[in-house]
Amino acid sequence: MGADIRLLTWTAVAVGFIHTLLGPDHYIPFIAMSKARGWSFRKTTFITFLSGLGHVGGGVLIGIIGLALGLTVDRLIPIEESRGRIAAWLLLGFGLVYMVWGLKRAYDGQPHTHGHVHEDGTSHDHDHGHLESEHAHVHESANITPWVLFTIFVLGPCEPLIPLLMYPAATQSISGMALVIVAFTAATIAVMLAAVLLAHRGLSLIRAERLARYTHALAGGMLALCGGGMVFLGL
Repeated sequence: MGADIRLLTWTAVAVGFIHTLLGPDHYIPFIAMSKARGWSFRKTTFITFLSGLGHVGGGVLIGIIGLALGLTVDRLIPIEESRGRIAAWLLLGFGLVYMVWGLKRAYDGQPHTHGHVHEDGTSHDHDHGHLESEHAHVHESANITPWVLFTIFVLGPCEPLIPLLMYPAATQSISGMALVIVAFTAATIAVMLAAVLLAHRGLSLIRAERLARYTHALAGGMLALCGGGMVFLGL
């Protein structure tokens, strides 16, 4: 391995680390949904890892196709920007829909009193909520949510990766290009996992019973904020 490829590999690690750390959309969605859905530590790890792999894999695929077609970085940047806009709008839309559903669920779950009068003239009251009827729906949507996040992350661009691939490709170093991909992927997924799992562990220690009914709505709001930041602020 030449000195140039070695330097580029360490650059890929640094860029992957900074790019992921400065992009809260890389970890906040998983933190919010793991809390709202009650995902276990193991499930949170698996979903975050798989989504991170898909996120980088989408960029690698675009880069390799571009290289095979002889496209320059200038030709690939608009493609990445288009993917970024699609992913941002999807995250914003999914977050808003999930937030509205969460608010409806919180309202339906608010206990209220029903009065009953029996034939003998006695009466009594009892508290009642409507979440029981939504129990099956929650389990069904729980199976869909990870795949929605995965799809959004596959579409999300890895802008720094494609320029990093160009140099080893130009020198016809397949092993160098593979090393750069592995280094960038490892750094990206490591930061995602560290941020998500630290937050997952920290949030598990917090008891906020009054907000428990609103966890789904709050999670949707966090996703919408991330998507909105990407759409309107270019974060």
